[in-house]
Amino acid sequence: MVSRFVDRVVIHVAAGSGGNGCASVHREKFKPLGGPDGGNGGNGGNVVLVVDSNVHTLLDFHFRPHADAASGKQGQGANRDGATGEDLELKVPDGTVVLDENGEIIVDLVGHGTRFVAAQGGRGGLGNAALSSKARRAPGFALLGEPGETRDLVLELRSVADAGLLGFPSAGKSSLISVLSSAKPKIADYPFTTLVPNLGVVTAGESVYTIADVPGLIPGASQGKGLGLDFLRHIERCSVLVHVIDCATYEADRDPISDIDALEEELARYTPALGGDLADRPRLVVLNKIDVPEARELAEFVRPDIEARGLPVFAVSTASREGLRELSFALAKIIEDDRASKPAPESTRVVLRPTAVDDAGFTVVADPEDEEGFIVRGERPERWVRQTDFNNTEAVGYLGDRLARLGVEEALAKAGARPGCPVTIGGVTFDWEPSTPAGVAIMMHGRGSDPRLEQNERVSADERKAAKIARRTRPEDE
Repeated sequence: MVSRFVDRVVIHVAAGSGGNGCASVHREKFKPLGGPDGGNGGNGGNVVLVVDSNVHTLLDFHFRPHADAASGKQGQGANRDGATGEDLELKVPDGTVVLDENGEIIVDLVGHGTRFVAAQGGRGGLGNAALSSKARRAPGFALLGEPGETRDLVLELRSVADAGLLGFPSAGKSSLISVLSSAKPKIADYPFTTLVPNLGVVTAGESVYTIADVPGLIPGASQGKGLGLDFLRHIERCSVLVHVIDCATYEADRDPISDIDALEEELARYTPALGGDLADRPRLVVLNKIDVPEARELAEFVRPDIEARGLPVFAVSTASREGLRELSFALAKIIEDDRASKPAPESTRVVLRPTAVDDAGFTVVADPEDEEGFIVRGERPERWVRQTDFNNTEAVGYLGDRLARLGVEEALAKAGARPGCPVTIGGVTFDWEPSTPAGVAIMMHGRGSDPRLEQNERVSADERKAAKIARRTRPEDE
């Protein structure tokens, strides 16, 4: 079976869901009121992309585009927490770019061991043991686990090389990289022999650098013609671009000057997604196949015109190895200068972004589909709704208390909400019943209380004390 090179795939990642918390009461002989002992649910596993220098293609994702991490286990009684779901690590090649569904770059993965969490696992729900407090000694509910994050991502491989070989099909790029390095690309006498990028390591004195041979370029490649973007994508990281010109071509409408102009035009039209401008990269011109007498004469004829443009020219022959040593050392010098000009890599810093003092953590907006409705958006309110079991009235009351403490009820009242209006949080719509006045025109009673209990005719302690003093005090006339 012939191996395939795949440099662009679409994957569907799904992190593990968190396990549900457990609502349990401790039961033991002679201990009828043992208290809550429900454990917490385990967190779901993450889907993590890891750069591995031993991986050179995205072929595995082409055949298996779906990746699901393990979910957390449910909590159990006797304060036993559920097991945490294991992370799913996906190995990707060095130079993989991760994009979202809209084509926006999320992260550029460069360097062995670089990690990126593609999908975050859901949190496990709290058990009733963790929810107990002085006011709620024996909760009869537990929180549900959160669902894991699901995303569709595009992975693109963009070769990591110091120098990139550009040229028309059959210009001799594969032959050049085969003699400069130990790479063994496919070489044949027909156009578009190279269908996948080839990387080679070149040693020139004490300098070691990588060189890339990419598919042949034709006019219109920047617009997707031919192998188009499959070619140009792999030169975005190159420090120096090498124009490989075929001086022994038999095509009557081609010559070295026109080939260079065509290559430069396509580079000018292409906008690198990783930033920068290809026009700013150093250039070298390699006039290839000078072992052919006519090609040598043509190379000497066009050399002055090319050098007049400020481009260094090297006449080489991959068959006789002529001029290769000078070319390899010239590339090494340009690459070393480029490396020296770049700032030294800094260690990764931990960036802390504290929440602003005036950030309430949520927003209240009018529902565009309902004139009387409102929508509450925010990470915490939406997470609390996902963790609530709406079949348990005590759990629903706990959700209402949390929302009230966060200030959701007060914000709804300021926005003009009235009792009974529909409020949507995290995709769940319910009728709003405020537990506190919070600016509402009508008087409300506290959740779990009875207004009839407020009708108390019992004499207060101060009144009893005053009556006692009055009984002990006698008028003077007596």
